[in-house]
Amino acid sequence: MHAEAGDDRVRVIVFAKAPRPGLAKTRLIPALGPQGAAALAQRMLDHTLDAAVAAGLGPVELCAAPDARDVLLQEAARAHGVALAEQGEGDLGARMHRAFVRHLGSTTTPGALLIGTDAPALDAARLRDAAQALQGHDAVFVPALDGGYALVGLKRPDARVFDGMSWSHDRVLADTRTRLAAAGLRWVELPPVADIDEPPDLIHLPVAWRSTLNADLSPFTGA
Repeated sequence: MHAEAGDDRVRVIVFAKAPRPGLAKTRLIPALGPQGAAALAQRMLDHTLDAAVAAGLGPVELCAAPDARDVLLQEAARAHGVALAEQGEGDLGARMHRAFVRHLGSTTTPGALLIGTDAPALDAARLRDAAQALQGHDAVFVPALDGGYALVGLKRPDARVFDGMSWSHDRVLADTRTRLAAAGLRWVELPPVADIDEPPDLIHLPVAWRSTLNADLSPFTGA
């Protein structure tokens, strides 16, 4: 879906995998098991879509992997009243760039924010802060504690931010900063948040969430 002429609302794009055992949050399986990891993925998906809608910035899209035919993703989009699209082929950078191109097709669109579902701290207030920060910059980021980022916002698509990037390591944001500087782009970074990717990260879940997990987390979190 392309931005329509005259629409000055910020888009929010949520990247997510279908919350199915063995597909979503697989690195959490040693702590939670396949069913527990999938259940947490579902909760994080719902939480993220709730926050994206509550932010009140503009249209929200659930951008699905591996495709939009999965009934769980269709149900989530319907329950939260958001659009559903597919990420398509390619590495993470190619898929993110494609999403920005799709949403920033109008010169009147002030920007788009793209987030995953891995950072529960990305609530509606933080999304509004990011949209506000984007007004005076070409890009906005919410860094992740693991060296990546949990949110990227752009005013205009720019493949230089994503093309040929190496992902899933602790210098993703550092490498991105180098690219931004080389491209002459102005960016701002907001306070960092924790991604929930591996068992030790579970300590960063909201306390109420941890108490409902049917698992002993102490070997992983030291709790």
